[in-house]
Amino acid sequence: MTASPLLTLFLPVALGIIMLGLGLSLTLADFARVVRYPRPVLIGLVCQIVLLPLACFFITLGFALEAALAVGMMLLAASPGGTTANLYSHLAHGDVALNITLTAVNSVIAIFTMPLIVNLSLVYFMDEGQAIPLQFGKVLQVFVIVLGPVAIGMLVRRLAPALAAALEKPVKILSALLLAVIIVIAVSRDWQTFVTYA
Repeated sequence: MTASPLLTLFLPVALGIIMLGLGLSLTLADFARVVRYPRPVLIGLVCQIVLLPLACFFITLGFALEAALAVGMMLLAASPGGTTANLYSHLAHGDVALNITLTAVNSVIAIFTMPLIVNLSLVYFMDEGQAIPLQFGKVLQVFVIVLGPVAIGMLVRRLAPALAAALEKPVKILSALLLAVIIVIAVSRDWQTFVTYA
């Protein structure tokens, strides 16, 4: 189904507001701590890049999914974490700086790992040799949507800490509402698919 122009405009704006809210709660010291203690980042990357696709592969085999669904599952497993993962971390009072770092680093690595995993999945499940090209534009899009608003939020916190403190809670609530709207839109647009494969 083709996305409507309104939806195409709404999603990036909503994600930008969510990431701005995260930036209001972060400082450079948060990211410096991640650099000083890289072990959690390395563990997270191994889990996302290696263990998640492996687990997904065995799940598709265990449930004997149709070839198209199996490839779709592998595509999801190979995709880097997105904006909503950062918001979940924020709402759960987790390490947001670590999550954003993982999103940024994994987005770069996914330039190479995602086509590899998807192409291998096509060969294994569908016996097709067609290649999925590297999509640098998508990676750049992730960086703009994720890092741009975060940087603006951090700048507001640095230059006007009182304003950042006043905005943090309302923006956090707005972010949760926007996430709920995004989920409702996604489910409603693909409801027939859910019903078909439920």
